[in-house]
Amino acid sequence: MNIRIDSDQWVEIFSALTRNKTRTFLTAFGVFWGVFMLLLLMGGGRGLESMLATNFAGFANNSGFVLASPTSEAYKGFSKGRNWSIETRDVGLIRASVPELEIVSPCLSNWRGSAAYDTKKLSVSVMGEYPEVNNIEDRKIRFGRGLNDVDVNKTRKVCTIGSRIVEELFQTDQNALGQFILVDGIHYQVVGISGKEEGGISIGGNSTTTVHIPYTTMQNAYNRGNEVDILCLTARGGYKMSDLQKKVEGVIKRIHTIHPEDTQAVLTVNAETIFSMIDTLFSGIGILVWMIGLGTLFSGAIGVSNIMVVTVKERTTEIGIRRAIGATPTDILTMIMSESIVLTLVAGMSGLTFSVFILQIVENLVQDTTPGAVFQISFSIAVGAATLLALLGILAGLAPTIRAMSIKPVDAIRDE
Repeated sequence: MNIRIDSDQWVEIFSALTRNKTRTFLTAFGVFWGVFMLLLLMGGGRGLESMLATNFAGFANNSGFVLASPTSEAYKGFSKGRNWSIETRDVGLIRASVPELEIVSPCLSNWRGSAAYDTKKLSVSVMGEYPEVNNIEDRKIRFGRGLNDVDVNKTRKVCTIGSRIVEELFQTDQNALGQFILVDGIHYQVVGISGKEEGGISIGGNSTTTVHIPYTTMQNAYNRGNEVDILCLTARGGYKMSDLQKKVEGVIKRIHTIHPEDTQAVLTVNAETIFSMIDTLFSGIGILVWMIGLGTLFSGAIGVSNIMVVTVKERTTEIGIRRAIGATPTDILTMIMSESIVLTLVAGMSGLTFSVFILQIVENLVQDTTPGAVFQISFSIAVGAATLLALLGILAGLAPTIRAMSIKPVDAIRDE
């Protein structure tokens, strides 16, 4: 089908569509709203996903964590509700028993700590850890350096701090670096400043208000002995953390004489499962967005088809006269299809433009809190939307066109 539209035909299309302005506007609004909602929901879903990706960036998705909790089963002379703790000796035994693990690293924590500098004071979390924990959670050190093996081996009183600690205790990042802060009564030199923002997954809670010190330093300063608060794990390539955590749990229960069926004594957190749940959630959101958007869009297309059917019926005499003076079925097809496509495209492209405008405003608003979040739709989606609109315009004009092509001059005159 070769459709050629000259300037007179454009005038004719405009005249036909504006003959009943209210009806045309309401019909076009259905297409506009369908495209607008589809692209707005797609952009919103993409933005939320990118915000989560930004917050979770640098966190190993093959990691897991193990914590001790009171037992819920009596076992081998030990009563129910017994308190126990993971110990440093467990680390070596777990490494030997579960070689599929790449990292097995103990951590100590104090979530009720305080940090002070000069006359300023702030409630903070204190984490004692080995440098390898940075392979699980990237602290995004902006200034200075992270903790290293020398700090651990020499039990140095050094620390890295979060961005809010800098804001509350110092004036700038440069002023904080190299200074000594008082953490729970002990002075530590600031050797690094974390650039990780609030939100997402963090081992020490709120990353902006956490002080990280060497494991051995915290072990001695807080007189923790062999106790371990959190056991951090990562799996080697090709292994699932959910499977390895069961093996680790079995080793720990055997070492500490815990009932094999006790489900509360050993608490496990699997980052792999969390990331999988997030992926599944956004896949479901994506399907829901397409269902809602396409449903609304097809409703608009049906409205276009209905208005074109009414238009053809109202113009029965005109079409009959055109046929009588020599118009071919192709000319009638061109006329009706052109009006349908133009109406659909104009309304749809308006919806596309408005959705892009709204998404850009939202993206600009969230840049301050979540840099890197992308709400804007991609070029391929815009092209796909334009192509879909053209197809819907053709489909919407198909039934009215068939009706118009079947009109005979004699019937049109008789109808008149």
